[in-house]
Amino acid sequence: MYAPRFRLPSSASRTSTLVMTAQRTDARARAAVRIGTRGSELALAQAEQVRAGLAAAHDALRADDIELVVIRTAGDRVTDRPLAEVGGKGLFAKEVEEALLAGDVDIAVHSMKDLETALPDGISVPCMPLREDPRDALVSTVADSIVALPAGAVVGTASQRRRAHLKHAREDLEVVMFRGNVDTRLAKIERGDVAATLLALAGLNRLGLAGRATAVLPPEEMLPAAGQGAIGVECRSGDTRAHELLAPLDDPDTHACVTCERGVLAALDGTCRTPIAAHARLVENRLQLMARVFRTDGSDMLETRRDGVPADAEALGRDAGMELRARVGPEFLAGP
Repeated sequence: MYAPRFRLPSSASRTSTLVMTAQRTDARARAAVRIGTRGSELALAQAEQVRAGLAAAHDALRADDIELVVIRTAGDRVTDRPLAEVGGKGLFAKEVEEALLAGDVDIAVHSMKDLETALPDGISVPCMPLREDPRDALVSTVADSIVALPAGAVVGTASQRRRAHLKHAREDLEVVMFRGNVDTRLAKIERGDVAATLLALAGLNRLGLAGRATAVLPPEEMLPAAGQGAIGVECRSGDTRAHELLAPLDDPDTHACVTCERGVLAALDGTCRTPIAAHARLVENRLQLMARVFRTDGSDMLETRRDGVPADAEALGRDAGMELRARVGPEFLAGP
């Protein structure tokens, strides 16, 4: 189901992206394309893939012509509190988008699940390359499934969606806030700080760490976040050159599925405070969507499904989201 048709070229070396400021100043004068990105290892791996894809798609463009401009975001600076307390998932994109609008970079690479449903004026996402595996992975040294975790086990996650799924399945589990990059979270598991955590399988795959997954969770058990596993490449809405450069990298199937999922979020006014999950896939050219919304404590869950054609992706998602919104009422989304 998740076998790719085509992948962006893998990065040869993620460490090569760490460019010193003085070198960057010289490179900026000759760079044909400047890519804005966060500085985490995963973000750099994704940006490297886009850089390699651009070079492979355009004969006149070499990888050396494409500069990675590392931008530190508020989400990178604040790592000791849940995102909901410090401004939401948009904290991973705000500064990068500001650099894009200011003309300091030509395109920006993000994880689609980190982008707010309402983009800033003047910015569009014309390109979503082929999606990685969108499923979640359980990482644990004490159990090979959520069901097998010991009674009262401590599970770490900063995701309201994952927390709600866990508590809905296992009320006895103690779910604690767990932020940091992938290596940090894996190290905490090895130290025994918590019994388990959940990570996006896409991130593990992109970092060459798929072997660290204890189990891959089917969507029916842990429905992914909208856009999980997908890279989004932003550019200025009126930048014709950037749109033309990015066009060969866009995967229409990925674009349709993610657009459908984000339609659910838009209809529900989804934020990182609200446990919402949405996953769409194409089966014989039919778009199949599953969407869920939870009480924040996981005590209740509502689900809906849609089936339609890719051309109606956004409408399908919004329709599903509006149904859930009508069924749950505002007090449901506000908390237990």
